Amino acid sequence: MKIPYYVVVKGRGYWQPTRKMRSLGFQTVRCGPDGPAAWKIASEWNARWQAARRGLAPLPVAGADGHLSPEMSEEMTFYPPGSLGEAFRRYRQTDEWRSAKKARTREDWWRGWKRIKPVFGDVDPCTVTLEDMSAWRKAIEESVSLREAHRALKIWRALWKVAAALHYCDRDADPSLAVRNKAAKGRSSTWSEGEVARLAKEAWRQGYRGLAVGLAIMWDSQLSPGDVRALTLRQLSKTATGATFFTQRGKTNAPVGGILSRRTAALLQAYLSSLGVVLHDDAPILRTRGLSEPTAKGGRPRPSVPYTKDTMAADFRAIRAAVFGDGERRQLLDIRRSGAVEAITGGAEAEQLALAMGNTLAASNQLYETYVPPNLTVIRQVHDARREGRRKLRDGNA
Repeated sequence: MKIPYYVVVKGRGYWQPTRKMRSLGFQTVRCGPDGPAAWKIASEWNARWQAARRGLAPLPVAGADGHLSPEMSEEMTFYPPGSLGEAFRRYRQTDEWRSAKKARTREDWWRGWKRIKPVFGDVDPCTVTLEDMSAWRKAIEESVSLREAHRALKIWRALWKVAAALHYCDRDADPSLAVRNKAAKGRSSTWSEGEVARLAKEAWRQGYRGLAVGLAIMWDSQLSPGDVRALTLRQLSKTATGATFFTQRGKTNAPVGGILSRRTAALLQAYLSSLGVVLHDDAPILRTRGLSEPTAKGGRPRPSVPYTKDTMAADFRAIRAAVFGDGERRQLLDIRRSGAVEAITGGAEAEQLALAMGNTLAASNQLYETYVPPNLTVIRQVHDARREGRRKLRDGNA
């Protein structure tokens, strides 16, 4: 079959647009095993391109950076009937995906699907074997990381249950159940108060004022970076004891709150005054620094906008390198753990900490180990407690 832009690689067909076509939003399409079904998919995509080229249909819409989002890319992909990709698409059309599943959870699914799609996206899930799953997970672990392999297999198992509910496979026949999904060890890095203060001061000096305020709020509240990015003026209030806020965790909807120190409250007020605009009560507080005029390295003027996950992480890496050098690898999320270590060391109960952080730390050993890794101060406290208990037992006062 002579279909424009259609190629066969190792027995599988692909519709491969040119560089110019890709710049207009078209992407490579996996058509499946070479044959009539693949030819049909390639013909449909060629017809779509011809219509767009003649102005008879709109071009695919790309993101601001010229790349397609996972959602947009998926809508442009054809999957054979009965395939796992078709099941995932049907699931995304349900209210369980659109409304019931939280945004952070959907991000995890998209990240897992990125690993699943190239291997199993156009495959009938009933034909996948234990050997296939074992080799796939091992390849991800060796080429990417153990953490990514664990995440990918976890999403596979969740997607298998969805596919079973849609009658694409048998729920109890998941071949991955015999694969041990070993998780990577949790992070244990922490920051000190002085280190976070140095980061916030450097961020303020370099014009990353939204980041400086975000760092201060994270330290005071132990909230995750994502929850701090979502804070609005409506959630802030002033009491006799200082500034406080109450919100919900984006991942679990658990109610959480925080008390801001006087230093953080003053920093927040100075930041709001420096914006030059009045924010609506429901607008995110933390914003990028923007660019009023080109720098020595170039660039075009751009306004300050609310922080996203990527932009905040990028700005933080720049400030971290400026303060501690390029070899520093501690992350924003380690600030949350630092607060937990301080609280436990200071005598807070696990139940109290779990309530303040909006998670199940008190009931999950794994979560407790993640947020309260062993340290010399806690070990010394346990040693002293054992010595006191030993004394009571010896004196008969227990």
